[in-house]
Amino acid sequence: MDGALVGGAGEAALGLAELAPHRLAATDQRHRKDNTGMMIEGSVALVTGGASGLGLATAELLASKGAKVVVVDLPRSSGEAVADRLGGRFAAADVTSEEDVNRALDRAAELGQLRICVNCAGIGSNGRVAGKEGPYPLDQFRKVLEVNLVGTFNVLSKAAFRIGAAEPVDGERGVIVNTASVAAFEGQIGQAAYTASKAAIHGLTIQTARDLASLQIRVCTIAPGLMDTPLLAGLRDDIIEQLAASVPNPHRLGKPAEYALLAAHIVENPYLNGETIRLDGALRMAPR
Repeated sequence: MDGALVGGAGEAALGLAELAPHRLAATDQRHRKDNTGMMIEGSVALVTGGASGLGLATAELLASKGAKVVVVDLPRSSGEAVADRLGGRFAAADVTSEEDVNRALDRAAELGQLRICVNCAGIGSNGRVAGKEGPYPLDQFRKVLEVNLVGTFNVLSKAAFRIGAAEPVDGERGVIVNTASVAAFEGQIGQAAYTASKAAIHGLTIQTARDLASLQIRVCTIAPGLMDTPLLAGLRDDIIEQLAASVPNPHRLGKPAEYALLAAHIVENPYLNGETIRLDGALRMAPR
């Protein structure tokens, strides 16, 4: 074998070996610099449905991480007490009202530039499309879509406009997190209105992320499974136990704090965008 070839290969290998640590160090430094993400500490965050359930847990976690939180909920809610406890502000609002939402955003502006918006406000429904007593009431169908879908879009669009006025920080202006449901994918019997509203929120996720990309605003959606929230509070204990047992792993209902952890991670992870993330313990809903 040609010695020159052997020597050349050996020298090349030696050169690469010497160069590798320098390249790795440079890459590590670049990753450390780039992996910043949206800072929760010091940011203004608006959370709808923030007086209970998923919204309350999210507001609490964001506040514990140093965010200035605006709790948005109905006037009859405990939102004022929650906001006082978290050192934030309360904005009494119906998410379907443009005037109420604009006032809530004005309230947020008193604390500084809005950067984070988490939409948790929503209602449930029950009733088959048609049964022995007649078709599902159209006014009820409209009400569920009005609160869950139109309310989410109302807050999303107006919050995005406010966030879009911010100065970019590390390549982004802010983050919006919406709430769908596993019902968006596996609607059960009697969930027509709820399923339609949550499927629409899922469908809006990639579209709004694309719409708001030029403003450097990210949009993601969380699709919770069976969560221990006020929506399930009215069920009998034995029914709740059956529901919990249907979750593959872990065998229990999800905790609002687990939703909050995912919402916070979405805010802090700059490469999460345009995605609906299931939070369901591998649950796939049966027809009933």
